[in-house]
Amino acid sequence: LQGPRYVGAAPNGGFVVSEECGDVKVFMSSHKLLCSLSSKYGHQFGNPAGVCVDRDGSILVADEQRRTVHLFPEHGAPVCLVSTGLRRPAGMACSSFGHLFVADTGENCVKVFK
Repeated sequence: LQGPRYVGAAPNGGFVVSEECGDVKVFMSSHKLLCSLSSKYGHQFGNPAGVCVDRDGSILVADEQRRTVHLFPEHGAPVCLVSTGLRRPAGMACSSFGHLFVADTGENCVKVFK
């Protein structure tokens, strides 16, 4: 890893890590690298920060530089879930009820999205 920042657990026993170099890596339960989101989806991150995995196994990534949150489904193209209202998104968590919690360090609060 190159400058690991945030880590999130995946339902299959694996985990997801954001890196300072502008990528997000996905690891299997055996701790072997499964993929890079930049390579798999052709997505360019500004400064990936918080990561989490929802109940469907999709990976969500907060981009601190672009002030967005993107969802990366197992199959299909990435979807921008949050494109406005974030000043400096950092840590994130997904609830089993479909809520997304984003720590916005630019506004010193936690924002909740459904």
